[in-house]
Amino acid sequence: MAVAGCPDYFLHHPNYKDNVDRAANHRQADLIGPSFQQSASHNSPSHQEDDVDLEALVNDMNSSLESLYTSCSVQSESTPLLHNGQPHRPSAYHTHAQPISPHQRLRRSQPMNILAVRRLQEEAQQYRTSSLPAIPNPFPELCSPASSPTLSSGSLPQCQPSDKYIIKIFSEDGMGKVVEIPADMTARDLCQFLVYKNHCVDDNSWALVEHHPALGLERCLEDHELVVQVQTSMISESKFLFRKNYAKYEFFKNPLNFFPEQMIAWCQETNGTIPPSQLLQNFLNSSSCPEIQGYLYVKEMGRKSWKKLYVFLRRSGLYFSTKGTSKEPRHLQLLADLEDSNVFTVITGRKLHSAPTDFEFCIKPNKVRNEVKELRMLCAEDEQSRTCWMTAFRLFKYGILLYQNYKIHQQRKTLLSHFSAPVRSVSESSLVAMDFSGRIGRVIDNPVEAQSAAMEEGHAWRKKSQQRMNILGSPSSLHPSSLSGVIHRTQLWFHGRISREESHKLIHQQGRVDGMFLLRDSQSNPKAFVLTLCHHQKIKHFQILLCEEDGQMFLSLDDGAVKFTDLIQLVEFYTLNRGVLPCKLKHPCTTVAL
Repeated sequence: MAVAGCPDYFLHHPNYKDNVDRAANHRQADLIGPSFQQSASHNSPSHQEDDVDLEALVNDMNSSLESLYTSCSVQSESTPLLHNGQPHRPSAYHTHAQPISPHQRLRRSQPMNILAVRRLQEEAQQYRTSSLPAIPNPFPELCSPASSPTLSSGSLPQCQPSDKYIIKIFSEDGMGKVVEIPADMTARDLCQFLVYKNHCVDDNSWALVEHHPALGLERCLEDHELVVQVQTSMISESKFLFRKNYAKYEFFKNPLNFFPEQMIAWCQETNGTIPPSQLLQNFLNSSSCPEIQGYLYVKEMGRKSWKKLYVFLRRSGLYFSTKGTSKEPRHLQLLADLEDSNVFTVITGRKLHSAPTDFEFCIKPNKVRNEVKELRMLCAEDEQSRTCWMTAFRLFKYGILLYQNYKIHQQRKTLLSHFSAPVRSVSESSLVAMDFSGRIGRVIDNPVEAQSAAMEEGHAWRKKSQQRMNILGSPSSLHPSSLSGVIHRTQLWFHGRISREESHKLIHQQGRVDGMFLLRDSQSNPKAFVLTLCHHQKIKHFQILLCEEDGQMFLSLDDGAVKFTDLIQLVEFYTLNRGVLPCKLKHPCTTVAL
């Protein structure tokens, strides 16, 4: 008899018929219920045997499957499971199935491996304890190995050290500011960053200064120098200063003011016939051999004494002659090398080094950090000579790099002038001077008459403004409590009660260029002011005195020839007109707070 849903090989089993009958009886007992099953068990004496036969049925079926798999040479590592998921353990009375003929063998696919519960729990625990889960990798080419489709702990990129560095910048008032910069930021870029960060006037004249207070040295960084690299050669007491420097590239504009003919060797050989343009080309051209010569005071190494020697500055280094002014190689000895050194201005020369003059500078090797004995101290006769030696040192060391920095400087300055300079309209250019004093207005053709009319109009305007102030109850002009007497104190070019020496120091720090100026209170006359102006690298002082006219007080530089109601008008006038000054006011000496 064939059973529906049962394979044919079960029909040939020796105990198949009896086992099927027993299984049917048990299923019928489950359907009848527990009460009827209990009553039937009393009537049937063989109920214990039925329980044993059911277990034997399951065991025989499993052993039959094992015999089938063995005969078909199917290798499997799976363990037969019961309905509760526990692995089957072979009993003592297992029976082996009879061999099956080849024509009765069935071709079946290899059974799927079923993981045990314990193995599933172990894998789940391993999955939970893993540091990084297997995440599908959208960029497998960025991982290692490249063929891995998932991100593992070994394939993730390692944390790289940051390329940011902390730099502290100080202003001239002693206040500091911490900035974070990349390793490749130059001095030019850092200055631009500070200008925009502190809302300074971007006149393309700001500079970064390397300052060593313990040694009394400072120098202006070149625009192409890396700030982080310079900081590595500084000690903890050293710092960076943010200030103006108008003289950084002034020698490209007026080379004759920086290089006197008596200090340049080839000028003496050609009787000073070399034009200024050729003068700079000889410095910038690496194939030429320019030479600066002259007397300098040289401080002996490890001593306090100074010697006056005849010194030569060449591309190969700084030399002095052991025999007068002789240039023969056997009479020259090396003082300092230019390759791994920088030139510094000594700001406390007389106090620290007992220098014979105030115009001291030094050559500091980059490897020297705080050793004064390793510094080559030099002293010039005047400011022009010191500026010539230091400028030539920069040109010999950096050469064409300085010229490239200057061109970038000029391009930025030209770009800024397009935005700051007012545009003069065509109609404004066609205006003429008019006189409306009579009944009918007339055109003033005489320029002298037009200028005098403009001055009269300006005086009339000042008188009207003063009358309005008196009507409002304001005191007279230049009184300490009036607006015109204190408004100049808000200007950046006014420095209050500073001494003459302090004004010299401020102008020297920001570059001794023509037109550099500042205003201050007079120390000799409490009611007067002083204009400090730089011209041809010399600092001059002009006193601004009070003068009275028609009961009104005015300010004047020329004993009342040109009068002003306040210092702001005075500065604006001499910015446009030279007047009695040697040059116009161009560059205000200012200090900025970070």
